[in-house]
Amino acid sequence: MGGAMSRATSGHENFERASREIALVLLSASAVPTARRVAAAIRGARLHGLARRVSGCDVPFEDLAAHLGDLFARDMPIVGLCAAGILIRALAPRLAQKRAEPAVIALAEDGSAVVPLLGGHRGANDLARRIGAALGVGPAITTAGDLRFGLALDEPPTGWRLANPEHVKDFASALLSGARVRLEGSAPWIEASALPLDPAGALAISATPYAERGSPTRLVYHPAVLAVGIGCERNAPADEVAALIERCLADAGLARAAVACLVSLDLKMDEPALHAAAASLDVPARFFDAGRLEAETPRLANPSDLVFREVGCHGVAEGAALAAAGPEGRLLVPKTVSRRATCAVAVAPAPIDVGRIGIPRGRLAIVGIGPGAPEWLTPEAARFIDGADDLVGYRLYLDLLGARSKGKTRHDFELGDELGRVERALELARAGHAVALVSSGDPGIYAMASLVFERLEAGPPAWRRIEIEVAPGISALQAAAARIGAPLGHDFCAISLSDLLTPWPTIERRLEAAAGGDFVVALYNPASARRAHQLARAREILLAAREPSTPVVLARNLGRAGESVRVIRLDALDVAAVDMLTLVLVGSSATRLVARNDGGVWVYTPRGYRAPEAEKEAG
Repeated sequence: MGGAMSRATSGHENFERASREIALVLLSASAVPTARRVAAAIRGARLHGLARRVSGCDVPFEDLAAHLGDLFARDMPIVGLCAAGILIRALAPRLAQKRAEPAVIALAEDGSAVVPLLGGHRGANDLARRIGAALGVGPAITTAGDLRFGLALDEPPTGWRLANPEHVKDFASALLSGARVRLEGSAPWIEASALPLDPAGALAISATPYAERGSPTRLVYHPAVLAVGIGCERNAPADEVAALIERCLADAGLARAAVACLVSLDLKMDEPALHAAAASLDVPARFFDAGRLEAETPRLANPSDLVFREVGCHGVAEGAALAAAGPEGRLLVPKTVSRRATCAVAVAPAPIDVGRIGIPRGRLAIVGIGPGAPEWLTPEAARFIDGADDLVGYRLYLDLLGARSKGKTRHDFELGDELGRVERALELARAGHAVALVSSGDPGIYAMASLVFERLEAGPPAWRRIEIEVAPGISALQAAAARIGAPLGHDFCAISLSDLLTPWPTIERRLEAAAGGDFVVALYNPASARRAHQLARAREILLAAREPSTPVVLARNLGRAGESVRVIRLDALDVAAVDMLTLVLVGSSATRLVARNDGGVWVYTPRGYRAPEAEKEAG
């Protein structure tokens, strides 16, 4: 295996799977036990519950028809724990081409019946079998071919691709009418089926890595047995790499659909051209370290001492292709050279299990989950969390994820060990994992994102080859402002009163500048059990420039149990009433109060310093 660690699933694949979740749609609380049994057995299954009837689901919704329509439009598999008629009536207006629909399954609330309704040709039958296995019931599959022959011709198993799906209907009709079929090549899943195999059959199934034309009487299946090895100069053009691969496959008569993976040296893990080529082929990219590729030297057709001196192995394209194809694999296309890239193709004796070769390019998502309320988690942040192999963060923040952390490896840290969190996340991503580093609020505001890039700058080169994304979150200052009105309607700033990382004289200068500039000021980390004098000094500095009656918002535990938001005067700001869970928002000279009928107040800062009448005219 190449690299420090091999993964059964890739980081990229995990993040992409997040967009292919399975929606378990519940209309009543009585369906929850069955849904949870299914969710425990099937990766990606999440509970979508009708909010007024079902609580504690991953995704609440209000309107059943609208929600089902949205899931259907997003091509998401749907398992409705309800009567089949409910699903049919809701989705009937959206039915179009048979092959374009997602899987839709009706599941009895008590788990006694599993009925695929739509998308049998797009995984519904297979999903129904998996659900049935989890619940101990037989799925009610009605597709004729599946019933008679024990397989779906247009749903080959993992590692196989059908070249001509448009001919399946005619082919299956002939089979059901009594025609026999001859198998050309080796396909164990065909041989183990109940198909009427006959060397003299009028129908044919071809199993081959070579490009062939199919027909209504000939289905062509390509096993994913080809590994495309690529070497290239730094920042080689993507179109050059793609053209080189196409030329190598075409000259050898090989089918693109038989390619299992694109492989290279780990030093090339962040080459855009390689990932663009892999995406074009619709295959994952995998990478090996130089030691693993050097072990293939005896099998290379074109070993190079120059390459060895540069990267530590005698061949990148050929070595990577052979490493992926395994000890029984062989080169079909030796190293072929373009101006800035090389390509080689190897064939394995059986479909390549890509999860067991090399490592993927790791991915680190730096995620903000907001103050803590589930409804403040953005869809992007949720997607990154759902697609992660590993979650890294302060223990409390990971606990706030609830069911979203299910099935993932948690790396819990205590407060104060921010550096440990970042380095653990970077190391996991370097080893090919899909990682979500979880912050509360927004990760770029007094949180983990800046520390990641600080360590990236000083750390080993391998860290800079991983893919990094930052998913913004709702910050505490935004949440506090929304709860109380619109105090951030004009210029504002944020200042942390913690002097653990910033010298106190620097913080004082910033407070004085904010006071002099008449900014609305959000004070983060205002006080702790061992640190109270900073907030008292901040109040003193701000009072020197503002009226004693300036509104101050104290927002504590936003979005969590025990939330409180109250408004006081600046001169009444009591350090004893504030802790590290509190955000302090201090208004500017323009900040105003609006009385509410319930006895409370709204707080807002006008967009400008003009009179209210002029504000209305400005729109």
